[in-house]
Amino acid sequence: MIRIVSSDQVPWEDVEAIFDGSEPSKCHCQRYKVKGWIWRDSTQDERVDAHCEQSARGSGLVAYVDDQPAGWVAVEPRCDYPKLLGMPVPWKGRSEDKDDDGVWAVTCFVVRKGFRRQGLTYELAAATVSHARSHGARAVEAYPMFAPPGQTVTWGEMHVGARQVFEEAGFVEVTHPTKRRFVMRVDF
Repeated sequence: MIRIVSSDQVPWEDVEAIFDGSEPSKCHCQRYKVKGWIWRDSTQDERVDAHCEQSARGSGLVAYVDDQPAGWVAVEPRCDYPKLLGMPVPWKGRSEDKDDDGVWAVTCFVVRKGFRRQGLTYELAAATVSHARSHGARAVEAYPMFAPPGQTVTWGEMHVGARQVFEEAGFVEVTHPTKRRFVMRVDF
């Protein structure tokens, strides 16, 4: 049984269990938060502490499978991601107000080892829509990647999710700024 809960309603230990020394534990969903170069301009302890504090404010959703913490998705107002707002790719061909706090962003997925390849990312992506809407968002958007069949893609690229995950959650393409990057969105 899958249950998805806002991160402000779960103990930090459950979030940590999902990250549990995996590659995502090095970043702790701070890539779009830390201005500058994440590995130079922040320490591991600072990233963990920041994520703990953000999680307590409800910066994401936690998925439980049979009451075991299994997955994470970061979703909160887009203006809470200062580095995202300064990146050129998501804004190519767009002229909207980047600081609009009514638009939320989905920036990162993590699925715990032992729970991967079971469709949990799809469940988490779908949950971001109702979560953002219930918190007063006017829209929620994501910045997924697409990998052609047979092309190897590292985890580091796919932390943002795959295009088909968001299509199945009802997101529609807003723009296709690079060969493999999309901006997808649900307007309420």
